[in-house]
Amino acid sequence: MRAVVHDRYGPPEVLHVDEVERPVPKEDEVLVRVRASTVTRGDAMGVRSAEYRFTRVFTGIRRPRRTNLGTEFAGVIEEIGAAVTELRVGDEVFGVAGGTNAEYVTVRESGVIATKPARLTYEEAAAVPDGSLLALSCLRPGYPLEGKSVLVYGAAGSVGTAAVQLLVHHFHADVTAVCDTKDIEVVQSLGAREVLDRFREDFTKTGKTYDVIFDAVGKHSFRRCRRSLKPNGTYISMDLGFMYHVPLLALATRFVGSKRGTLGIGRYRKDDLLLVKELVEADKYRPVIDRSYALDEVVEAYRYVETGQKTGNVVLRVSGAAPGAQPEPAAKREEEVPA
Repeated sequence: MRAVVHDRYGPPEVLHVDEVERPVPKEDEVLVRVRASTVTRGDAMGVRSAEYRFTRVFTGIRRPRRTNLGTEFAGVIEEIGAAVTELRVGDEVFGVAGGTNAEYVTVRESGVIATKPARLTYEEAAAVPDGSLLALSCLRPGYPLEGKSVLVYGAAGSVGTAAVQLLVHHFHADVTAVCDTKDIEVVQSLGAREVLDRFREDFTKTGKTYDVIFDAVGKHSFRRCRRSLKPNGTYISMDLGFMYHVPLLALATRFVGSKRGTLGIGRYRKDDLLLVKELVEADKYRPVIDRSYALDEVVEAYRYVETGQKTGNVVLRVSGAAPGAQPEPAAKREEEVPA
């Protein structure tokens, strides 16, 4: 099978598409023919480039232990293990696994996998899990959000576009979003009550305060944001340099009076995937796709993600054609997610 591989850390040019051995599913696994995958910031900056050098403890000190890339997938089950009971050959599925920038991937039935929402193309389904599951796991713990004022900084990225929709339609919070000028219309369409242009207005200097500030790109700090928090307010940073569940996360929380700042810990959970699937089917969540690349254009795809300019998600078309209409670029999608 064809797969995106890399045998050393470095820029996108270390990537290439090569023939590798097709995986064989174990008893509790399914073999998925991947129709679409994505290029995530975590794959680009944390795994392939190892820009966050601390993560090399997990990915390999001198060379990557895992040579294939990719986190999200959507495709069709082609084989099942003897112990698989709920999924069937021919099922259209989506989810999270390692090495999904490839034509085939094996996934445990109990893993982060579910049948694909029928209303989504493969490309759209592949763009759902990463951002939505990371946002859910960062926002849920210990923060009652219904009716609360929440500011999302970096609201146009994969995690940010997911967070805005989840906060509005699942947590029922009052959302203010901050993004680049070019992304304002897209973010407005996701349901944020107010959208601030970060180039024209610094939310830390407006005098407005919020119950929660969620930094979806890890660009701010608790020190800079604390005056924009209400009493008992919380600052949560989605710092992708610490997405590998380092024990030092326990030392990251800081308190000033009744306010606190903490690092959001991103996790992938099957239950969360099923929850997001329900929201998709209820027309309360949609993936935002910026660009779509063919598998052979993987270097260009990773280059674009590393510009930091993407809106939502960048998709890789792996094999076959997605059923139904192809997703439009994010800038052209004007439909709103209903309340």
